[in-house]
Amino acid sequence: IGRRPHPATRRARLLAQRGDAGKPASAAVSDPVERTQQPLMPTDLDRDIQRITAAITAPGQMFELKTVTRRGVDMPAFVNAPPSVAHYLAHFSNQHRDTLFLVDGDLRMTFGEVYAAASRVAHGLATFHDVKKGDRVGIAARNSINWIVAYMGTLMAGGCATLLNGWWTGEELAYGIDLCECSLVLADAQRAARLEGFDHGARVVTFSHGDPATGLEQVWAEGDTAMRMLGELGPSDLATILYTSGSTGHPKGAYSDHLGVVSGTMNYICQTAMILQLLTERGEAPTVQPSALVAVPLFHVTGEIPLFLQSFAMGRKLVLMPKWDATEALRLL
Repeated sequence: IGRRPHPATRRARLLAQRGDAGKPASAAVSDPVERTQQPLMPTDLDRDIQRITAAITAPGQMFELKTVTRRGVDMPAFVNAPPSVAHYLAHFSNQHRDTLFLVDGDLRMTFGEVYAAASRVAHGLATFHDVKKGDRVGIAARNSINWIVAYMGTLMAGGCATLLNGWWTGEELAYGIDLCECSLVLADAQRAARLEGFDHGARVVTFSHGDPATGLEQVWAEGDTAMRMLGELGPSDLATILYTSGSTGHPKGAYSDHLGVVSGTMNYICQTAMILQLLTERGEAPTVQPSALVAVPLFHVTGEIPLFLQSFAMGRKLVLMPKWDATEALRLL
């Protein structure tokens, strides 16, 4: 039902309607469906994008490229990429330390304040929960400042941030936890309650939203874990696990090492730098702090990479919502 006929069948019908059936192909009127489309000529915008991208990826520039071999495949990589996500966070959090970063209801925190909070979570994870390099730490919560601090703290402690789908049922959460062998799960009260009664192999630590020192008190400690791990983490270390949708079966865990996450983030930063240069040439560059309303879940790659992580390099402000509400979104905008 609703199936389109094969192109050859459509062509035969069209020729029959025109009276061309049985004629040589050269004598028949060409089928508009099969007519070869002429290549589009590049626009001025296309040429500008190519010109600026070539300039900012040239030798000696911020986005200079090199070739690396990964699993037997040669591919481009950024010469100036930080060695890990933890190094990336440390560098840009310091660069923008006094700039407003997160708005979550009445709570506002600068880049420096968020990094300091994440450093405490990193030390708390290492000292209270024995998190070591490569350990999978699940995060199951709605969007909030404390989701972000938990994510950063996990990576800064050397752990692998395993982003559990916050919309899953308890059974689905338990499946995702065991699939990726999480040893620890940081969950808000709602997701922790869903997990009750379902067997899994992780220890669940519940946190609340709001002020990080209070909400994350079970993983909060003063110490130098984050600084020490900067000397141990590298591009090939495990960084994150995100999950497929499971639309054709059970969800699968898709892992990324630090090189993968940093490279993905820098791709977006490079595109943004290209657009900024174009706007500057036109005299249209913005003069205010960039900002974005986070309207997607942070456990999704769209929320994680182009929205959240790219913001560190841009000095961009993010405005968070506990759940999508169109009226509230209009107010915040």
